[in-house]
Amino acid sequence: MHSAKETIIYYKKTKFNEPVLIVGLPGVGSVGSLVAEHLRSQFKAKKFATLYSPHFPYQIVLLKNGTFRMITNRFYYIKRGNGKRDVMLLTGDAQPLSSEGQYEVNDKIVEFFKLMGGSEIYTIGGFSSGAQYVRNPKVFGLGTDRQAVSHMKKHGVTPTDALNMAVVGSAGMIVAFAKKHKMRASCILGETGALEVDANTAKAVLQTLGKLLGISIKLDDIDKLKAETERLMKEFDEAQKGAAGQGPDGLPKGTASYIR
Repeated sequence: MHSAKETIIYYKKTKFNEPVLIVGLPGVGSVGSLVAEHLRSQFKAKKFATLYSPHFPYQIVLLKNGTFRMITNRFYYIKRGNGKRDVMLLTGDAQPLSSEGQYEVNDKIVEFFKLMGGSEIYTIGGFSSGAQYVRNPKVFGLGTDRQAVSHMKKHGVTPTDALNMAVVGSAGMIVAFAKKHKMRASCILGETGALEVDANTAKAVLQTLGKLLGISIKLDDIDKLKAETERLMKEFDEAQKGAAGQGPDGLPKGTASYIR
């Protein structure tokens, strides 16, 4: 009986100059997705491959023109020129749903990147601090070797030995498979709170990535999203404070609810 496996459709064959891969997939606070999509948009990255897997959610994505597409992960590239290292991005709709899928898909990702001549990977994720909103998020990191950790510390990243935690999903598994394939990899985790989309933390990670990779990243768009998030959080806090000062009848505590 034939079983479906991971498939990578390679649209555009090109040569890369010592590429570095940045992986930003859906996860805590949507930090990885925000970072990858911001880089894709700013640098007008070009899609060159798509990964399909039976381990992704069994659904389709509806498009505005009335058609649809499958759940996928997608590879993009940024050619920097002038002898600078090229950048690849991996983003997508979802991560694998099962432990088996996490092993198979993430191993496939690392193998494919290695075939493209790559030797260094950065995965992006969110670290939940349990707070409602983190105004000054820290950026944590772990690496496959001491050199990777030293490079991160040099640029203000806090090593994860300060945390008692596990890294779940592709952000951790890709780093593990990179080590298996004798490649250098680092996992960058932005401190986030109970937000589905945390632009503030994504900004902190983007600033750190710019230092680590030596690239200039504009933050205007992410600043707009951050400002809107903070406006909504302020409204929510005020509403919560208002509710805390009310009695069960909706009037301020201590106010008689009968008509005098």
